Amino acid sequence: MSEPVAISETTLAAHTEDSVAALAKRLDADDYPNPFDSLSDWHLMRALAIHRPDLARPYVHLVDQEPFDEE
Repeated sequence: MSEPVAISETTLAAHTEDSVAALAKRLDADDYPNPFDSLSDWHLMRALAIHRPDLARPYVHLVDQEPFDEE
């Protein structure tokens, strides 16, 4: 089982359009060796949608949640 990855401000700041596109591709394919890997990617995309909406906007449908308030 994979260890959960801490999602820090540094982690979020390190993401680029290309890395978010790769994350979205993995989520969309939903071909993970175990559900924990999928959940880890989902949490990362959700954090990006909240803290880096400029990068995550094209993929926010993968988060599948109600609109949120950042405050």
